[in-house]
Amino acid sequence: MTQAGKHFLQIPGPTNVPDSVLRAISSPTIDHRGPEFSELTISVINGLKKVVKGPKSIPIIFPSSGTGAWEAALVNIVSEGEKILMFDTGQFSTLWKNMAEKLGFEVIYIQSDWRTGVDENKIAQTISDDKNHEIKAVCLVHNETSTGVTSKIPSTIKKIKSLNHPAIIMVDTISSLGSIDYSHDDWLVDVTIGGSQKGLMLPPGIAFNFVSEKAIEISKLNSFKKSYWDWNEMVLNNSNGFFPYTPSTNILFGLKEALILIDLEGLEKIFDRHKRHAKATRLAVKSWGIELLPINEDEYSNSLTSLLFNSGVNADYLRKIILEKFNTSLGTGLGKWAGKIIRIGHLGDFDDPMLLGTLSVVEMGLSLAEIEHTSGGVKSAMDYLEKN
Repeated sequence: MTQAGKHFLQIPGPTNVPDSVLRAISSPTIDHRGPEFSELTISVINGLKKVVKGPKSIPIIFPSSGTGAWEAALVNIVSEGEKILMFDTGQFSTLWKNMAEKLGFEVIYIQSDWRTGVDENKIAQTISDDKNHEIKAVCLVHNETSTGVTSKIPSTIKKIKSLNHPAIIMVDTISSLGSIDYSHDDWLVDVTIGGSQKGLMLPPGIAFNFVSEKAIEISKLNSFKKSYWDWNEMVLNNSNGFFPYTPSTNILFGLKEALILIDLEGLEKIFDRHKRHAKATRLAVKSWGIELLPINEDEYSNSLTSLLFNSGVNADYLRKIILEKFNTSLGTGLGKWAGKIIRIGHLGDFDDPMLLGTLSVVEMGLSLAEIEHTSGGVKSAMDYLEKN
């Protein structure tokens, strides 16, 4: 059924794309071997370094989803049969783990409850027990999109580094890059994984590895067979502003415009905006008397908020009502949380009216679905936004 007005896309990615970015993407395609394209490539590479706070990093752009960036990170660093340490924070850490096993790597996977972030003490203990340095990489998810939990990556890496272990540190920032504070260089990350379709305000289609010099040197010696995902081919071509194969030219036009928008607003102001909207959303949820999925307050995500319903409540039925009645899409539960949670995305190109509209349809949906709650959540969010 056709509905009047604009569709509210409030899943935690893909996110809403600004009009100026859409216009940039619609520009006529240019020769990807010509001087104009070379200037474009160098411009976006320099802009990406600012977003990841990695002036020393080497940004590598793949025409792919974030899943491709996961694979690129693994196959450039780890050889078949070698060990990787991962922590179970949710559906996406699990998918990354499954990929690593399919590729022939041995994964040490520390289990958890999908309601908390990385346990730095368990990571440190596993690293400490690895006396022969058989673990080649530690793979962590910064912001787990399936749960709305943000892990304490800086302190976790600090503990790993204090043990003088040579493992490469990989961090997935797919739902935090450009929306939650992150520093590739200062946090001593070797490989940062990112995607276009969330905080960077683009459609899906390109993904990133931000790579340290140490990781590049290891990749040159790595024996795992690769072609499309080879960093060194990309770095060699990118140095002149080109790619070893046909790039996603028009999405790169959009990326350039998105980076301009990010620079105009200012990265720290963007982080503050996301914090403010996340706080307002959580106040609404608490006013409704509904439980937040994350257990620890210091791990609440600023990109999305996950609502955990009582047993017997079909969260997907609530999402269905909200979509059909109010033309608004909310995130579904994934993996073990399927049918039990909804996820409200509040990241990317997002402002106060968009948030209040989203919270209003959730509150109306709760009533229509006859889910027990207390009204007034939207008012709580409004009061907070007005005063802050």
